[in-house]
Amino acid sequence: MHIPSHILADMPQGLRSLAVEAAGQNTESAKFERRTFLKLASASGFALGAFPMAAMAKTDGDAPVAANALKPTQQPSAFVKIDRDGTVTVTINRLDFGQGVQTGLPMVLAEELDADWSKVRSVHGNADPAYADPVMGFGLTGGSTAIKNSYTQYRELGARTRAMLVAAAAKRWGVDAQSLRTQAGQVIGPRGQKLGYGELAEAAMKLPVPQQVTLKDPKDFRIIGKPTGRIDARAKSSGNQSYGIDMHLPGMLTAVVAHPPVFGSKVQSVDDSAAKAIKGVRAVVRVPSVLGGEVVAVVATGYWAAKQGRDALKVEWDSSGVGKVDSAQQLVQYRELAKKTGAIKYDADVSKLSGAAQKISAEYVFPYLAHTPMEPLNCTVRITGTGAATKAELWLGTQAPGWEVATAARVLGVPAQNVRVNVQMAGGGFGRRATPSSDYVAEACHIAKATRAAGIDAPVRMVWSREDDVKGGYYRPMHVHRAEIGLDADGKVVAWDHVIVGQSLAKGTAFEGFMVKNGVDTTTVEGMKEPYDLPMRLSAHHPDLNAPVLWWRSVGSTHTGYVMETLIDEIARIAKQDPVAYRLQQFGDKHPRHKAALQIAVEKSGYGKRQLEAGRAWGVAVHESFDSIVAYVVEASVKDGTPKLHKVTAGVHCNLAVNPKSVEAQVQGGALMGLGMCLPGAAITFKDGVVEQSNFGDYVVPRLTDMPEVAVHIVPSADAPTGMGEPGVPPLAPAFANAIAKLTGKVPRELPFKLA
Repeated sequence: MHIPSHILADMPQGLRSLAVEAAGQNTESAKFERRTFLKLASASGFALGAFPMAAMAKTDGDAPVAANALKPTQQPSAFVKIDRDGTVTVTINRLDFGQGVQTGLPMVLAEELDADWSKVRSVHGNADPAYADPVMGFGLTGGSTAIKNSYTQYRELGARTRAMLVAAAAKRWGVDAQSLRTQAGQVIGPRGQKLGYGELAEAAMKLPVPQQVTLKDPKDFRIIGKPTGRIDARAKSSGNQSYGIDMHLPGMLTAVVAHPPVFGSKVQSVDDSAAKAIKGVRAVVRVPSVLGGEVVAVVATGYWAAKQGRDALKVEWDSSGVGKVDSAQQLVQYRELAKKTGAIKYDADVSKLSGAAQKISAEYVFPYLAHTPMEPLNCTVRITGTGAATKAELWLGTQAPGWEVATAARVLGVPAQNVRVNVQMAGGGFGRRATPSSDYVAEACHIAKATRAAGIDAPVRMVWSREDDVKGGYYRPMHVHRAEIGLDADGKVVAWDHVIVGQSLAKGTAFEGFMVKNGVDTTTVEGMKEPYDLPMRLSAHHPDLNAPVLWWRSVGSTHTGYVMETLIDEIARIAKQDPVAYRLQQFGDKHPRHKAALQIAVEKSGYGKRQLEAGRAWGVAVHESFDSIVAYVVEASVKDGTPKLHKVTAGVHCNLAVNPKSVEAQVQGGALMGLGMCLPGAAITFKDGVVEQSNFGDYVVPRLTDMPEVAVHIVPSADAPTGMGEPGVPPLAPAFANAIAKLTGKVPRELPFKLA
C-alpha cells in the first residue's frame, strides 16, 4: 500500500516512520517533498492573495530563488494576503475555539511585518500541510501549543513578508533597501516618501522569499505584549459569529442519530415507520460506529424534523457480548488494583516507609468527566462526482483537520487529495474535537454516503444534541490514587509510594507507540512529583473498560495536580510550616519560575498580611503544565456543609505573554473549569453500561453565581512563550480544597466535593 506524502506529512514523526516501514515504502520517496507540496497547493488553489506561490517566483535573471529550501510551513504565500487597501489577512494554523489564537498569532506576524493592526484580519487554515504544527509535524490544536509552537514561525513569516515589501519599494524608488524602514503598514523612504503595503503587494509577490531574516529585539515590540481586544469579539458579542453548527448549503439536509445506550451495541431491529411518516423526513439509514456496532440516523429537511424522527424510531439494541461498565463495581475494582504496585514510572527506594515516624495514607477518587462544549458536535459533508472523480468537502470545528481528511477518505473510499476540510469556528472543545478515532466525523461521512446511496444527492449536516454529547462519550477517565507517605519526626518525606489506576488515553490509538512507555501512559502520570524533590515510587494500572476516554482540558494534571498539591499542603501542616513558605523552601533556587508565580500571587492577594473575614480561609496551590506555571491563592468558606469560593488571585509564569488580555481570559476560564470539577453533580457515572447523566440538569457545570472574582497577574518575561490554554485548570481545585481543609480539618479526597 502506498501512503500519499500529504497523509504522511500529517502524521506524528514517530508514527510516520512506522507507517512507511509497514507499507514497505521507500523512505526517501515517502518524505514530504516541497515540490509535491507546491503541486498540491497549486492544484487545490490554496495559495492565497497577494503572494500566490511567492516561493516559486524567480529573480529578474530567472535564477532559482533561495526560497526553494523553505518548508510549506515557512511560506508567506500560505499565510499572508494583502489587499490593495492595505488590509492584511493572516491565516492561522489552529482552530480557535475560544482561546483567542485568531488574535494572538496575527499579533505575532503583524509585529514583524510592521502592519497597521487596525487593518489586520484572520481566517482559519485547513488540512493542508502548510498549516501543520511546525514542531509536531502534523495539524493539531492541542496541548496548549498554538502560540508556543508557532511563535517563531509566525514572526519569521511576518519578517519575510516585510522584507519582500521593502525590496519592492526599494526597486520602485531605485534606492538601497537598507535605507528604508517600515511603520504601521507603510514603507518609508530616505526622503520621507511613503508607499502602503497594498500598493506594493503585487510587485512584492514577484520577488524571492528570503530564507534568513533578522527578528526584532523584544524591547522593540509594539504589538506583542500589548493587551489587545480580540478580532472576533464584535462578531461574537453581536451574535454574528458563525460556527460549524451554523453551516447551511443549498439543498442541505440534517441528520440526527440514535446511538445505542451501551457503547458498541448492535442494532437488532428497527421500526422506522413512524419516523418516516413525519413531515420532512427523507431517509432513515443504518451506519457503522467506530465504537463498534451500529447507529441509526434520521435524515430530514431540518433539525426539528430529524429530531422528531429520531425520537419516533423504535430500535431494539443487542448489547450481548459488550462490556457494561458500572461505576460502583468499577470503584471496588480500582481500589483493589490501587493496593498493588503497577507499571513503574519512578522507582525510588520506599523501604523507609515501614519505619517512618509519621505517615500519611490517602486514597483519592476522581470521576469520569464530560467535555460538554457549548456548541454540540456537528459535521457537514458534501459529496460530489462519481467514481474516481468523487470528491468530498467537510465543514466543522476540528482540532485535527488532517485526521478528519484521512477518516473521510477511508469511509468514503476516495483519495485523500479529493477531500477538503474547511475548519470552522468552534464553540469550545476542551479536547473533544481532537478525537484520534474521528468518531463523529466518521459517523457524518457514513451518513452522507448512505444518504447518497439511498438516491438522495444532497449535502448532509449531522448534529448531535446536548443529550447525545453527554451520553455519547468520550470522557476524562475515572481515576483512583493511593498514596503511602512516610515522614521523619521533623516532617521531612523519607519515602512516598504512589499508585494510580485509570484507563489509558493512548492505548489502541496511533499515539500508543510513543505515549505509553514501559506500560505507563505518560498522560496518566504527568504532573506527579515535579517540581518537588521527593523519594517517590510511582506506578500505574490501566484497566480496559467499555467506556470511551479522551484527554480533557489539561489532561492528566486535572487529577495529579489535585493530589500533589493537597498532599504537599498536608505535609506542610505536619512539618508545622506555612504552606507558602514550605513550597518556596522546596523550590529553592532550582525552580525560579514556580517561585515567581507563587510569589506574585501571594503578594497581590495579601496572603499573610490581610485579615480575612470570619469564616473564611486561605488556600494555596501551584502547578506546572504545558511548560507554564500557575499559582492560585484563594479565599473560601464552608457554610452548612456547602463550600464557597469567594476570590481567586492567580500568579502566572508563561514567559512572554503575547496578548496579556488573552492570558487573563484563559486563566479565568481555566479557574472556572477547575471550579467545575469540585461542584456536586460534576460526574459522569455508569449503570449497567449506560451513562446516567443526559444534560446540564444532571451533569453540573458552573453557573454565573458560582464564579468568584479572579484576578490574574503575569510574571514579566521576554523569553519565548510557553503553553497557556490549559495551565489555569489544575491548581484551582487543590487550592480550594486546601482552604476547606483549614476550615474543616479534613482534606476532601473525592471529587466532586461531598462535605455534607
